[in-house]
Amino acid sequence: MKLTINSRFILWSIVLIIYTIFFCWYTNLKGPLSTEEISYYVEHLEKNGTNPDGIKKIKKFLKEDKGKDFYMFNLLDFSDNPPDLPATGPNASASDLINHYMEYMFPELLSRACHPIFAGKMVFQALDLTGIENAELWDQGAIMRYRSRRDMMEITINPIFSARHDYKIGALDKTIATPVEADIILVDFRFLLALILFAITALIDFVLYRKRV
Repeated sequence: MKLTINSRFILWSIVLIIYTIFFCWYTNLKGPLSTEEISYYVEHLEKNGTNPDGIKKIKKFLKEDKGKDFYMFNLLDFSDNPPDLPATGPNASASDLINHYMEYMFPELLSRACHPIFAGKMVFQALDLTGIENAELWDQGAIMRYRSRRDMMEITINPIFSARHDYKIGALDKTIATPVEADIILVDFRFLLALILFAITALIDFVLYRKRV
């Protein structure tokens, strides 16, 4: 089989369309949150019973939105004696509770181009610790990529989140979750996919077209 000029154009056009669709989905193209959006999310947090201090903190976080993606750095210390909760029943482990929480979170995250970047178990206590107590020991660390603060809030204001979040809190003795916007990023999925698609398409082009040259 040989590629004609027209078929080569079609090949590269299809690949470009696929990449453009992915890029537009993976990238926040709506810009920063508007004042109306912030009011909308704050109103829903109040209805869901979020405490005033939490709302104040989140409101400031939303007002400082620049429309960029960000990464949530998480440190998790699992409880040895988690509470008995309805969905997981008596004698459930911390893993059972956190898995129930993530049953909601993973589909909501992935549908919005939010996903884990890294997750792993701690292999030793904190080697450098200053200005904070009871933070030497953790069980797990994870980094989650969020497409935007808007996406985070869409997940958070869902009433299901409030119910499931109780399971996360019950599974943990302590946790830290702090958002970070990357100044330097070594691997971006948009760039990685572009390289993969270009390499595969160039190979197909070369194999099928070279006999015409």
